[in-house]
Amino acid sequence: MSPSEFAPAKINLFLQITGKRADGYHLLDSLVTFAGVGDVLHAEAADALSLRVTGPFAAGLDGESDNLVLRAARLLAEAAGVEAKAALVLEKNLPVASGIGGGSADAAAALRLLSRFWGVSVDLATLHHLAERLGADVPVCLAGRPARMRGVGEQLGPAPDLPEYGLVLVNPGIALSTADVFRARSGDFSGEAELPATWHTAADMAKALTHTTNDLQRPAIAIRPVIGEVLAALSSRERCLLSRMSGSGATCFGVFQTPRDAQYAAAALAREGWWCWGGAPVAA
Repeated sequence: MSPSEFAPAKINLFLQITGKRADGYHLLDSLVTFAGVGDVLHAEAADALSLRVTGPFAAGLDGESDNLVLRAARLLAEAAGVEAKAALVLEKNLPVASGIGGGSADAAAALRLLSRFWGVSVDLATLHHLAERLGADVPVCLAGRPARMRGVGEQLGPAPDLPEYGLVLVNPGIALSTADVFRARSGDFSGEAELPATWHTAADMAKALTHTTNDLQRPAIAIRPVIGEVLAALSSRERCLLSRMSGSGATCFGVFQTPRDAQYAAAALAREGWWCWGGAPVAA
């Protein structure tokens, strides 16, 4: 069996835009966690570097001759002083351009997998630097555990200790451009959130998160009103403690008391054209 690496969906439990740099990049404050669903990257020995995409969302990457996985592979090979040789297969299980970091998670998985596959010794600081060059969400996806994310995504700090909880993810079958959502955003910047060291229950966590926001949710709904329908459907579930959009959308999530509650809710929410998943987050 070929070596593989899991690339879990990234969820922004909140995402507050706190400012804007002179170069145009927005500053943010976000609490990130990861769901137990994601893409899978495989590697096999080969004389050159190649990538084949399979899975239910492979068509969303048609026409991409140089996606983030290949860019990550080339950057790592250059940094390690090795030839970029591998036949990569990406099993694409996550919707494309959906606010849950699919491409970023795939790039991070490539850095982790190929470091092992090529047997290179690249220190964590170098890997983090490579991740920064690939995109704002790649550093947190490289870490692959709950984290507080600041700056333009490169500043990572510890998350509060999270309780057991369930997650439901729903995407209404549409792609949404991050750049378009940022352009549609208006109004003042937000301050940084105040978080405790620990949340003991899912209810405590959800209640505290109601005092935070996703500042991109309103402009995303203005572009794609169906996001509002998804949020309404999530919040209508009896055991949903919090519903919110992740990242720049269009995927939305619901926080539930337990993973089993989330599984039942995802099954009930399923409808034609919607991608739904329910279960547990990735263990910290």
